[in-house]
Amino acid sequence: MHAGLKITAFAAALAATFGTAYGVGQGIGPVVEGETPARHDAHTGDSAPEHESPPAGGLQISESGYTLDLRTPRIAAGRTTDLRFAIRDDDGRAVTAYRREHDKELHLIVASRDLNTYRHLHPTRAADGTWSIPASLPRAGGYRVFADFTPDKKGAENLTLGADLAVSGTYAPRNLPVPNTTATTDGYEVKLGGALRPGAARELKLTVSRSGRPVTDLQPYLGAYGHLVALRSGDLAYLHVHPNGEPGDGSTEPGPDISFTATAPSVGTYRLFLDFKHEGKVHTAAFTVRAGGAAGAEEAPHESAAPHESSGGHGH
Repeated sequence: MHAGLKITAFAAALAATFGTAYGVGQGIGPVVEGETPARHDAHTGDSAPEHESPPAGGLQISESGYTLDLRTPRIAAGRTTDLRFAIRDDDGRAVTAYRREHDKELHLIVASRDLNTYRHLHPTRAADGTWSIPASLPRAGGYRVFADFTPDKKGAENLTLGADLAVSGTYAPRNLPVPNTTATTDGYEVKLGGALRPGAARELKLTVSRSGRPVTDLQPYLGAYGHLVALRSGDLAYLHVHPNGEPGDGSTEPGPDISFTATAPSVGTYRLFLDFKHEGKVHTAAFTVRAGGAAGAEEAPHESAAPHESSGGHGH
C-alpha cells in the first residue's frame, strides 16, 4: 500500500467549528487508555526480504478500486454512537461479498492519533453492504479508522483502508507512552521479546503470565492464540503482522508464548497492541517500540509497563 495521508476540507472545517474545545492530532475489543499483516490469507510467517520495506497500510481512503465510505465522520466523546460505513467499488456500489479471514469478513481498528486509545471491533454488515457497530470513545481528538478486508472477487488482495474520525469535546493532548517491554492489563503481565527492524522480518514473542505464573491455557480468538496490530507513530501507518502457527496445527502451544513475524517499513516509533483471550475474556496489552535509528531495534527499551485502561470488550 502506498503511503499518503489524505487531509480533507472536512477536517479543517471541523477544527474551526470546535475551536479550543476540540483538537485534531497530526495529519479503537477493549479500549486501551493511557498507554497487520501480510494479507490475512497469507499469514505464514514469510515477509519482505532484508532491507526491502513492506508496504504500509491504512494511509489511503481509496486503493485498488475500493473506497472506505465513513458515514459517521464525527462523534461526541463518551457517548455511544453507531459507527456506520461501507466499502464501495469503482462504480460506487457497496461491496456485499467478502472472504472470511480470521473468522470475520472485516476487521475494524480505531485508534487515536496519539496512540493512547485503541479498539479492535467487528461490525455487522447489512444486506445493502452497510457496516455498523455501537462505539464509545473516551477522549476528544483526532482518530483513524482502519478497515481490513478482502473482497470475495477473483484476484482480489487484502486491503487496509483508512479514514479520519473526529471526536468532539474538551481536548487534552497526551504524549506517546514511553518504550516498554512489559505491559500489564487486567491482572495479566505480558513481556515482549524480539525487536522491530526496518526492512527485515523479525520474530516478536509475547509471553503471558498472571500472578507470576505462566498462562498455558490461552483460548483461540479469531482463529489464533493472539492477534497483533502495529501502528507507526506520526502517520499511523498500519503494519502487517503475521501470527506464527495456529490452534490445532500440532505444534502451536496455547501459551504462555505467542509468536509473530513483523517487518517495520521504516525507522521510527511504533505502538503494538496484542489481543489475547483467557477464561472467556479478551484482553489487550500495549507496547511502544522503536525500529532503527539512534534508538534502534537492537537497543532494549525501558522495561516499564505502559499505563492503560481496558473497558467494555471487543465489538462483534
